[in-house]
Amino acid sequence: MSTASAAAPRTGSVLADLLPASRTKDIALVVGGAALTGIAAQIAVPVPGSPVPVTGQTFAALLVGAGLGAGRGFLSLALYALVGMAGMPWFANGTSGAGGASFGYVLGMMLASTVVGALARRGADRSVLRTAGTMVLGSAIIYAVGVPYLADSTGMSLAAAVAAGLTPFLLGDALKAALAMGLLPAAWKLVGRKG
Repeated sequence: MSTASAAAPRTGSVLADLLPASRTKDIALVVGGAALTGIAAQIAVPVPGSPVPVTGQTFAALLVGAGLGAGRGFLSLALYALVGMAGMPWFANGTSGAGGASFGYVLGMMLASTVVGALARRGADRSVLRTAGTMVLGSAIIYAVGVPYLADSTGMSLAAAVAAGLTPFLLGDALKAALAMGLLPAAWKLVGRKG
């Protein structure tokens, strides 16, 4: 297979697949995805009445899944979670460890990154509308794990956890989805022109 044909976008590939294949590349991408998520988690804005801040972490996790695919995306977010549980202060607001009120969102990001990556491999990140649907689904998965965990870890009712851990974040998630809707399809168009 020629270099030009290996670089051309094709169905069944994610953006990371366009780089030359190697185990070193895969390791670097996994570590880079974890680091990107950790850095994005430091962009944190407190939400009055909620123990969960607005962060760039969920956006990074979904982009990692879309860009790296299901396997590497899951490994990136699993590495992020494990290193944070071991004491690296790269969860939201420079925290670390398991069991905090927002740790369920970290667990949800592992699952969401995997699902988003699987959908991206099927072309769900190549058009604005499909990217929007993919980001909405990824966010829903994060909340499906994070909100019940928030309720359990704080003793809140499920309704209170929804009010504190979901409702205040919907506008921000819409903005993150809009950003992804521009970034991912544009990246594919750029790669298509170069390929």
